[in-house]
Amino acid sequence: MKRKEFTINVVPFIDVMLVLLVIVLTTASFIQTGVIKVDLPTSSAEAMDKQKKELRLAINVDGKIFLEKQEVQRSQVEALILKQPKDTPINVHCDKGARFDNFVFIMDILKKNGYENLGIVTENG
Repeated sequence: MKRKEFTINVVPFIDVMLVLLVIVLTTASFIQTGVIKVDLPTSSAEAMDKQKKELRLAINVDGKIFLEKQEVQRSQVEALILKQPKDTPINVHCDKGARFDNFVFIMDILKKNGYENLGIVTENG
C-alpha cells in the first residue's frame, strides 16, 4: 500500500493573516486618536496633569476674542499667548456663527509660535 503525501498550501493562510494584521493596525490608530471610546485606567500622574493650568481662548459670534473670559484686542492676542509656556494646554472655543478667519488668526499664532498642546472644544449633539 502506497502512502499518499499530504501537503498544505499556506499561501491563503498568510493572505488571511495579513488582512487581519491590517485590520488590527487600522483599529489601533483609531484608538490612538480617540475616535473609539476607551475607558482608561487611573494613575497618580492624572492628579499632576489637572494641576497644570490650561489657557482658554474663545471667539464669539461677533468675532471678539476672549482670553480667560476677558476680551482682548487682536493686536494683543499674540503677546498674551507668548506669556504662557509652550506646553500649556490651550482650549479654543469658537462660536459656530463666527467668521472662520478669526479662528484661522488664532491657529496661525499658535502654529507660528510652536504651541502644540491644543484642543478645539465642540459640543456633543
